[in-house]
Amino acid sequence: MIGHLIALLFLGRDLAHREHLKAQGPGSFARHKALNDFYINIIELADNLAEAYQGRQGKPISEIPLLENKGDGEIAEQLRKQLDWIEANRYEAVKKTDTPLQNIIDEICGEYLSALYMLSLK
Repeated sequence: MIGHLIALLFLGRDLAHREHLKAQGPGSFARHKALNDFYINIIELADNLAEAYQGRQGKPISEIPLLENKGDGEIAEQLRKQLDWIEANRYEAVKKTDTPLQNIIDEICGEYLSALYMLSLK
């Protein structure tokens, strides 16, 4: 499950980076900047989570799948679906009592929420 969570963060980063590069037209700077911040920050958080998890387990994560984007629609909708999955599955990926790792997941959720807010601004 942890491998899927990391893979989902990688996918979120890729989607945000692609949309960041496509942002153009009036009012697009805020969108461009919000997506830039998200894709930079989320990959760092994914790396932090993976390394901390591996430190806790004393071994590497055995598999991080390569996920395909099966969703369509606006980037905000896709990020919202990813956040919903993370919030629904976080305690299966990492024990609820493992507070250092759960703290990193909290930061990940916060990054998604910030991006969603910034993307909602017109």
